[in-house]
Amino acid sequence: MSIDGPRIEKAVRELLIGIGEDPEREGLRDTPKRVAAMYHEIAGGAEDDAIEVLRTQFEEDQQEMVIMRDLPFYSLCEHHLLPFFGTAHVGYIPRGKIVGLSKLARAVDILARRPQVQERLTSQIADAIMTALVPEGVAVVMRAEHLCMAMRGVRKPGTSVVTSATRGQFREGSATRAEFLNLLQDGTR
Repeated sequence: MSIDGPRIEKAVRELLIGIGEDPEREGLRDTPKRVAAMYHEIAGGAEDDAIEVLRTQFEEDQQEMVIMRDLPFYSLCEHHLLPFFGTAHVGYIPRGKIVGLSKLARAVDILARRPQVQERLTSQIADAIMTALVPEGVAVVMRAEHLCMAMRGVRKPGTSVVTSATRGQFREGSATRAEFLNLLQDGTR
């Protein structure tokens, strides 16, 4: 996916006219350029491969759960092109290899930069980690607020949507899943 700045500028200009605005008035004159730059920033890199990012691994005899909590993410609802944002919690049980923590964060960012639905995004993150690391298991929990629900339609700001995806031991073992969920609530255990 490549960002076509001039095309975005043209579309934003038409949008402004469509909502009854004058795109030549002082406050809006540079808005098409600003919006194009914004989309380059928030959607740029969506064509990167999350699995490839996760392929940088280190041999490590680690067989216990690794969890990255409270990872902020931002995405666009593919139905309304309004943001949804929140936190992702990613856990995996290594099978002789670990991945740099920044690579987990980068994989989440790559997948979130595409117009998405939260349910698919959650599964895509879990699947990318399973494919790249081949761990004993993966669990992903995402909590987000959707502006398409907060500022339009039912108008319920502050509502959180929680999605989860489990693979391997996290799906098969209720004790493993419970330990992961418990650690999300209280990181001291």
